[in-house]
Amino acid sequence: MKHYTILILLLVFTACSEADINLNDTLNPSTGREIDFVKTFGGSGNDVAKSIITTSDGGYAILGYTSSTDGDITTKTTDDSDFLLVKYDNQNELQWSKTYGGSNDDRGNQVLATNDNGFVVFGFSDSSDNDVTENNGASDFWVSKLNASGTIQWQKSFGFSGRDYGTSLTPTSDGGFLIIGELDVTASGGEGNFPAAKPLHAGGDFWAIKIDANGTREWSKFYGGTFTDTPQGVVQLDDGNYIITGFSDSSDVDITNNKGTYDFWVIKINSTGTLLWEKNFGGSEIDESYGIKKTSDGNLILVGDTRSSDKDVSNNNGGADLWLIKITPDGDLMWQKNFGGTNFDAGRGIKNTNDGGFIICGSSRSSDRDFINKGQNDAWILKVSSTGSTEWQKFAGGTDIDILHDVSELNDGTVIAVGETSSNDEDIEENKGFSDVLIIKVK
Repeated sequence: MKHYTILILLLVFTACSEADINLNDTLNPSTGREIDFVKTFGGSGNDVAKSIITTSDGGYAILGYTSSTDGDITTKTTDDSDFLLVKYDNQNELQWSKTYGGSNDDRGNQVLATNDNGFVVFGFSDSSDNDVTENNGASDFWVSKLNASGTIQWQKSFGFSGRDYGTSLTPTSDGGFLIIGELDVTASGGEGNFPAAKPLHAGGDFWAIKIDANGTREWSKFYGGTFTDTPQGVVQLDDGNYIITGFSDSSDVDITNNKGTYDFWVIKINSTGTLLWEKNFGGSEIDESYGIKKTSDGNLILVGDTRSSDKDVSNNNGGADLWLIKITPDGDLMWQKNFGGTNFDAGRGIKNTNDGGFIICGSSRSSDRDFINKGQNDAWILKVSSTGSTEWQKFAGGTDIDILHDVSELNDGTVIAVGETSSNDEDIEENKGFSDVLIIKVK
């Protein structure tokens, strides 16, 4: 009887351990992948990459911003920040780099490829001169259409007297774009809703603007509560509706189910901006969503990080974990997964991969649970399957701060991730100044 009891206990313990591993997705050490190169790009100022896309020629384009006037930065003479767009070919050779903006602070957050082999670049601007023809006060959304060689074809500003800054955009089925960011509702006087409507609340809100193919505004709407609501990602569904994700610490007006401090806040709007539903995901601590993509089965995947270990978050390894959730188009939580060690580990960018899975990037401070750390934040690339199971991961960095903001799979299956680095040792062979654009290739 004793042997039988021990056997039962061993089976239960084993089953529980395997379940914990599946829920927590501890890392698979056999990756079959290796880092091909780690490069930096920039000058003696602050140089940051925020977005990367593949291009039709098999290469890639990187958008961010720079305050440098030397080193690799050859197109500006003042130390204010400008949009920086860098184009590489399919052999990872630099084809060209260009800067855009005015005499104040201008920062690019996302780039899209267009059907004419050009680009749309989006972010925010404090300027009202040079490339920027209008500014309504503080910072405005700024979006520009470029041709294949990076020449501006048109540019538009949207904003009011407060700090309005653009974060992300998506192409729309009619050839236009939905651009999103944070609106200073108080400073807008309610005119962030177009046609105008008086505000119901104050603070910073999700702001969505629908523009046509020439940048003309068709409508705009804001959503949120009386505290801070910041959108970070958007997709259009096949039915023409949109899903926007970000984070919020509000618990009133449009937000009905705050779970504690900041939550993943996700909204669905129709093709004219009417709010269809809103959902909070997270626990009692800080949970922030940064990226969203559609899945091959018609659902949605969201990435960010969590400091919670309750409510929607079933497990936390310590500090903060990268948090990945899958939801339906109706906002129902299908599953959620944590990835991380006992320190601070964060997810920032996510892209679909050709095998139906996802490539994710961010940063990690952990040095346990199969995590490797060479300093403060190290760059982290994580490949997961369609069900969120870890397939491989890679780390790179030095003894200072190294962070990835976006990632993409190229046509040949290799992966390029981009961000910023302040290191000048270990994996970072050269740093040209305060911070440099960080480019990592995994083959």
